[in-house]
Amino acid sequence: MTDTAPAPLPPHLPAPPDPAALPLPHPARPVDGVRLLRGAVYAVRDGSRPLTVDLWLPEDSAGPVPVVVFVHGGGWRTGLRDDLGPRFRHWEPGPFARLARAGFAVACPDYRLSGEASHPAQTDDLAACLDWLRTRADGLGLDTARTVLWGESAGGHLAALTALTRPAGTVSGCVTWYAPTDLPALAEDRPEGTYDARDPATFEALLLGGAPAERTDAARDASPVTHVGPQAPPFLILHGTGDVLVPARQSVRLAEALREAGHRPGLRLLDGGDHLWAGLPDEDVEDCYARTVDFARRCTGGGRT
Repeated sequence: MTDTAPAPLPPHLPAPPDPAALPLPHPARPVDGVRLLRGAVYAVRDGSRPLTVDLWLPEDSAGPVPVVVFVHGGGWRTGLRDDLGPRFRHWEPGPFARLARAGFAVACPDYRLSGEASHPAQTDDLAACLDWLRTRADGLGLDTARTVLWGESAGGHLAALTALTRPAGTVSGCVTWYAPTDLPALAEDRPEGTYDARDPATFEALLLGGAPAERTDAARDASPVTHVGPQAPPFLILHGTGDVLVPARQSVRLAEALREAGHRPGLRLLDGGDHLWAGLPDEDVEDCYARTVDFARRCTGGGRT
């Protein structure tokens, strides 16, 4: 009896499909007035999983609607694209459905995590998502010239970094919730002994592909404060003063850099608020959301009350 040799692999893999030409997912209707297209493919990376985006769309819009792109947190290491955090999981309707009812399209994309690729892969993915939204705008009823980026924690970092590094006019505004903004300064901003910039196992090191103290150029390049300039879009920056994971000083640093470049960012520090808005009363959490929606309205001239 002889062994059967395995079939040879084809010499070339077929080219991946163009995400701009793929059929869109069948829409669901999670609540009245909202269509949800879950898991549309926006990018196919070599050697990586397809990247997908959820789209929450208002059903009764009279014309193209402004877009809010929400970027999830999770230390660049984990997270779900449609999860705003534990303080919002009980909301009915949820925060994205509410935004759609308010006249916005909401895009919630995946991006490559630090276990899959290091910086700048994550912002490359968000840039690809913005490009994909533009190519599909007519079919989805989107006005992508009016786009606000919004992220929480690591997602806020990526939203800010994307907003500040894309060509001027790509983004109409950016909202960050308790986001790191200056990676080289984290050791200074955190309580003494709680952060080691030479540690290769921190979330920041895993994002950069090495300890921040050793990858200083990458740490600077991955910091939103590095990229602040005269063309920066409007910013709303929210952070709790009791945040033990990302010090509020990180948000202050971003606001200071924007002011030095001639901008007037909105900075609100919530007394005693911890990461993920832990420790805040419900009314303060609801106010953070309401301020975010109001900011998106001002930046885009769209939406409804």
